Amino acid sequence: MSEPGTRRTLGSRVRSLPWLEGLPREVAVLAAVAFCVALGFGIVAPAIPIFAQQFEVTAFWAASVVSVFALMRLIGALPAGWIVDRVGERMTLIVGLTIVAVSSAFAGLSTSFAQLLVLRGIGGLGSAMFTVSALALLIRVAAPEQRGRAAAAFQGGFLLGGVTGPAVGGIVLGISIRLPFFVYAATLGAAVVVVITTMSRTRLLDAPEKPSNAAAAAGRSGWAIMRQAVRDRAYVTALVVNFGSGFTAFGLRSAIVPLFVVNSLGLDPAWAGYGALASAAVQAPLLSRAGRTTDTQGRRIALMLGTGITAIGFLALALTGSLWAFLGAMAVLGAGSAYLGAGPSAVVGDITGGRREGPVVATFQMMSDVGAIAGPLIVGAIVDSTKSYSLGFTIGAVIMLITLAMSATMPETLGRAKAQAATAPHLDPATEPEAPPA
Repeated sequence: MSEPGTRRTLGSRVRSLPWLEGLPREVAVLAAVAFCVALGFGIVAPAIPIFAQQFEVTAFWAASVVSVFALMRLIGALPAGWIVDRVGERMTLIVGLTIVAVSSAFAGLSTSFAQLLVLRGIGGLGSAMFTVSALALLIRVAAPEQRGRAAAAFQGGFLLGGVTGPAVGGIVLGISIRLPFFVYAATLGAAVVVVITTMSRTRLLDAPEKPSNAAAAAGRSGWAIMRQAVRDRAYVTALVVNFGSGFTAFGLRSAIVPLFVVNSLGLDPAWAGYGALASAAVQAPLLSRAGRTTDTQGRRIALMLGTGITAIGFLALALTGSLWAFLGAMAVLGAGSAYLGAGPSAVVGDITGGRREGPVVATFQMMSDVGAIAGPLIVGAIVDSTKSYSLGFTIGAVIMLITLAMSATMPETLGRAKAQAATAPHLDPATEPEAPPA
């Protein structure tokens, strides 16, 4: 038996891969799930607007199939946090993945545009459940000194799947316009099987100050904790950074950069994909370093590096006038994304203290979705009115400089998290097997 006061392990540790070494096995499982989700999404994403146009709708309505998924993800985030608090992270994760898988399969069988639109909306609700529960679970299986590396590993799964998916998607799309929907359903189904078979006995780290039912009835509900969280400058900083990340890294890079490549640089559309590849080639090897920096030097420095490097990348894009300058700017953005994938999530984990606090995690996730929706609309309107992509990228840089200023002045949360864990770290009694008698 372990001596009193020593840290209990949360499960077997991963030793085979350097970027997963020493982390709980569940982190590797969640990274594998992220890979399956991103792989399938990368395969189906190019097919969605093309398939929608088979129903003889305008380009606006074809694009709305993409937007409705993002909109329902946003709407479903807070309810997903409530569900996590009621039924737990793993069940919410399984149900969310299943909803997206089933809705995708039926979307592939759609016989009308209305069916396709409704089914993609339902898929967005399931995606919200997956995203919120996966991050909440990641926070609860990783100890405070591991949260940065755990978040980076999870982000690495998404990155690898996101790079592989479009390449496979081109082949699948060439076979049938409906086939990508079924392949997406299959990859999600594989993720469900992985979760069910490998995480049934997962042990969850919990904070000693987790409120009892009586305390919760007295006002320590998830929403009361949420109100307390928004008074914490570190949490507010994480929210703003995640909004900025969604606005720039997802919104501008996904929607505006391809147009910039074609309309401003005069290059073939394929170079937009090569730019994304250059970004991923830098981001992937930096993820492990970003995670270690977050866990050893602190969350604040990770946020400062992520926001600062991303701001430099967008300023470089604003001044870009050649192919090589474009590829270099995209590589810089990849470096910034590595730190943005580790730091903010670790801050949220420190704020929750490892407790099951769905609304806190859900609100954090919502900010990225809000940014991803607002970014293309706002910057797209500015580019349309001014005919200047440089101005659009400059706005992205300004947003990241604002988040840099907030990150530089936020209170450090790493020491707070370690102090909480050192007080009385233990496993969630609801999931910890009973110890044998001494």
